[in-house]
Amino acid sequence: MWAGLGLALAGVAMCGTLLMRAQSGVPSAPMPRQQLKARELSDRLADKPSLPPAFSIPVEPLGFSAPGPIYLGAQNSLASLDFIDENRLLFTFRAPGLIHRQFRAGESEEENERQIRAVVLTLPAGGIESEAVWTVHDRGRYLWMLRDGHFLLRDRNTLSEGNAALDLKSALQFPGPLLWLEMDPAQQLLVTDSREPGASASKASAALPGDQSMTPATAAASMVAEDQNEGGEPNTVVRIIHRESGHVMLVSRVRSTVHLPINSDGYLESLRGNDDEWILNLNFFKGGSTILGRVESACALIPDFISEREVLVNACIDGGGNMLAALTTGGRALWENVTQRNSIRPLVSRSPDGLRLTLETLEVNHAISARAPLDSSDVKGQMVRVLDAATGDVALETPATPLLDAGGNVAISPSGRRVAVLNAGAIQVFDLPAPPPLPTAAADRR
Repeated sequence: MWAGLGLALAGVAMCGTLLMRAQSGVPSAPMPRQQLKARELSDRLADKPSLPPAFSIPVEPLGFSAPGPIYLGAQNSLASLDFIDENRLLFTFRAPGLIHRQFRAGESEEENERQIRAVVLTLPAGGIESEAVWTVHDRGRYLWMLRDGHFLLRDRNTLSEGNAALDLKSALQFPGPLLWLEMDPAQQLLVTDSREPGASASKASAALPGDQSMTPATAAASMVAEDQNEGGEPNTVVRIIHRESGHVMLVSRVRSTVHLPINSDGYLESLRGNDDEWILNLNFFKGGSTILGRVESACALIPDFISEREVLVNACIDGGGNMLAALTTGGRALWENVTQRNSIRPLVSRSPDGLRLTLETLEVNHAISARAPLDSSDVKGQMVRVLDAATGDVALETPATPLLDAGGNVAISPSGRRVAVLNAGAIQVFDLPAPPPLPTAAADRR
């Protein structure tokens, strides 16, 4: 079951045109193409939002200062913006000041310690309801918002859960540094990547609460032990964990961090077919699989669940540019959007209900290639587009400043009707019409 987990972490270029049809097993004949007219998104850098903001909250009085251009290209996580509910925002950012560096006994890598300021803002006035300062020790993503107004905070080997009062409590502790996590759309399951020494492999299935009672854990632990690096060097352990109980469902040791999109039923993988063909496959936790569609592509794909029933595939097209294509788990193609060659490094985030998503791109002044690499002086700006998940229609288009190439500068409210963007020295909040609903499961069978 875990043989197909060699998926690249975010940042890999992707290519393709989707050919969708749900089918179980391995197909023996080509799937028919569902013709979709791809919508081309302009690479023009807008100088103002397509809609006026309902209100704005200046960020300088909160203590925020724009990071310098030295950070551009490093994809450091320097801020996060999230809705707690329709009328409260959680804004966190790198607190200005010196970065403290220290060494720990027995460690060969230098740790980067930094301070993160967190404020909960009431809308529309922007008053501070609560505030705190946290210390984290790397420059990766540190915060994930939950649907109930809580959030997860990552630092070293600890995952903490916080609330609107910014009180923190330890949620999970890992045998080694927690590198990354992602969740299913319902936020019941976590996929975690942690770096753990080979010596801990035999204990990998008993490292977290509730793990001892999981039936597949013993077999999975054996798999972990067999896949160690030579010399017992640290390696990456991937777990699927039930978030509330800490119960470990599956565990495996891999060579590097992986992106593993899951919903409550199973996980997605891209399988290489003939020539430039890729197969998008949904593997069920209970066994078996379903082919959702095929992709003609010269490079790897990165799929994600936007909701329980909608899958989003990032792709790239011949000659440059990117494609964003949506389909249902029933195999029905919904829409395709194409960005131009001068729009690079697409970042996607979704609303809690999966009815809206954001697409962030850096706009550059020339196509990027091995012969023409990216330099910070080539970046003209950053664009944010808010898309309706059912149709791919653009509900809002706005620049974002300062440029944050790791994201964290846009948020969608639980209803999908409010969008907050860090831009022009303020958090600009936009009120949008209600998003259209996704097609029903019955529509997939027509």
